Amino acid sequence: MVSTTIITSVPPFVSPEQHRELVGTTPDSFNDIPPVLRHKEENVAVTFDPPLVQMSTEDASKGVLYVIDSALFFMSSIGCGFQIAYPTITLHAISRAEGSDPSIYCQLDEGENEDTDTVEMRELIITPQNPNSLEPIFEALSLCASLHPDPSPPEDDDFDDQVFGDPDGFEAFTGGEGEELSEVGRAALDYLESIIDNPFEQRNGVDGHVGETEHESSGEETRD
Repeated sequence: MVSTTIITSVPPFVSPEQHRELVGTTPDSFNDIPPVLRHKEENVAVTFDPPLVQMSTEDASKGVLYVIDSALFFMSSIGCGFQIAYPTITLHAISRAEGSDPSIYCQLDEGENEDTDTVEMRELIITPQNPNSLEPIFEALSLCASLHPDPSPPEDDDFDDQVFGDPDGFEAFTGGEGEELSEVGRAALDYLESIIDNPFEQRNGVDGHVGETEHESSGEETRD
């Protein structure tokens, strides 16, 4: 399995309003309707670990992020981009790690290494120039991921939620309903708890505001 595909252009898409109009006209085939754009963010930098050999540092330094129903797309300002299928995004969360810019942290499933029988994983960091866009990007990713559930959910009924929670209330989206946190996700959990926010927790005293739970270097949470 390869999570990321290099592209030279973004496929056609429509806005939610355009989609409603097209559906309302009863087209000959609904399959001909382009997928819906849930969020578009300009001035975005991306970082892969391990790096993608097909993308230069210049390619990744500035571009446009497209969160579309069909897949996640990024197109650099110089014409090189990539797309990622949502089922390969095993985890995504808001990161406000000390010493780095606020970002969206993603784990990508690269499949199993046949030589070692281990699950390969790649990290993707999405860093928008505007930090206020983190929550809209996260929410759009969550919505699109829910449209692409795991085709082979685990049989263990104990894992029947869409989130994996720890005792402190941290939640990270891990995929469709019934999906168990991947082996790679479990292995990286300690690292994640030290860098990511809970985007669903409300800030005290501010109605309707998505909360910010910042983690200090010790890994302990501090709340406003």
